[in-house]
Amino acid sequence: MKLRVKVDHETYSALKEVEGEYREVLEEAINYGLSNETTSFTRIKAGIYKTEREKYKDLPSHFIYTACEDASERLDSFEKLKKRGRAYTEKPSVRRVTVHLDDHLWKFSLDTISISTKRSRVFISPTFPKIFWRYYNKGWSIASEARFRLLKGNVVEFYVIFKRDVKPYEPKGFIPVDLNEDSVSVLVDGKPTLLETNTKKITLGYEYRRKAITTGRSTKDREVRGKLKRLRERDKKVDVRRKLAKLIVKEAFESRSVIVLEDLPGRTPEHMIKDVKDKQLRLRIYRAAFSSMKNAIIEKAREFGVPVLLVNPSHTSTVCPVHGTKIVYQPDGGDAPRVGVCGKGKERWHRDVVALYNLKKRAGDVSPVPLGS
Repeated sequence: MKLRVKVDHETYSALKEVEGEYREVLEEAINYGLSNETTSFTRIKAGIYKTEREKYKDLPSHFIYTACEDASERLDSFEKLKKRGRAYTEKPSVRRVTVHLDDHLWKFSLDTISISTKRSRVFISPTFPKIFWRYYNKGWSIASEARFRLLKGNVVEFYVIFKRDVKPYEPKGFIPVDLNEDSVSVLVDGKPTLLETNTKKITLGYEYRRKAITTGRSTKDREVRGKLKRLRERDKKVDVRRKLAKLIVKEAFESRSVIVLEDLPGRTPEHMIKDVKDKQLRLRIYRAAFSSMKNAIIEKAREFGVPVLLVNPSHTSTVCPVHGTKIVYQPDGGDAPRVGVCGKGKERWHRDVVALYNLKKRAGDVSPVPLGS
């Protein structure tokens, strides 16, 4: 949870001094990890701790520990991006710094939050929003780790992390979830339900706005950059994903069910658009963020203690779950026909509905498939 607090100049200066030395330790830790081809926190700490401790004698030693943890996370993330071909630099660059804190470096109370600095502790008094009290009063506890970032105008952005021990339950059924570009389909009590996301409209709407802003002008222009920065496409999509994830997880939690999802790889959009020639469709698929929707559901499921089962995503919408034969989708004037016919039984299947039954079948449910009209 993010808290923003405006502090006095003396407090801000003390935190700024810590941030500067933390950045230098972080950069050294990243360089050590790269030169020694390791992302291990233990190895990085063992390699640089003695040198950095002698260099920054006034800095509390646990900042060196947390900087090494930060470096380990950044290097691990960079390696994953590199494997996917999404890394555009030779090594991870430290542009923005969020200082990591462990239980030795900060103390929490409802009155003040104290943070260790080079000479003493500083105290900040945040105003807690309603969502903070919602978690705080419902059995959530505050984790031992936290983070802070410094903004302009003597503002400290503080991140408090909540945690809760969740007891797993014995599942009584399955709720398969199929992710699509403009909708999410869910099978609840044998009834397919389609939840519209409007991702297509959001994507195209913001793309048209970007073109209107940049046509005939350079993206280096200050006014253009300001207008592009104020666009909120990502925020809107994140909001939709979180709301849908909560709806699905709450339904699974109340019915004591397992959520069944396709085990989508990280390169899903690249794989889906490789044979698509329509530029607009390629853009829509690429920005649909299937993996982000999957991750939002998994993250919310962890919060509620709902089990999630990932199954093979191949051919879930093209194979009949009853006869195991291919479903033939005839062109209907659109880019992707939604209704097809089973090659053997001749029954009609909607692409999103058949995917749900196949996901449920792959999860281990072999009950008879109810067929609609």
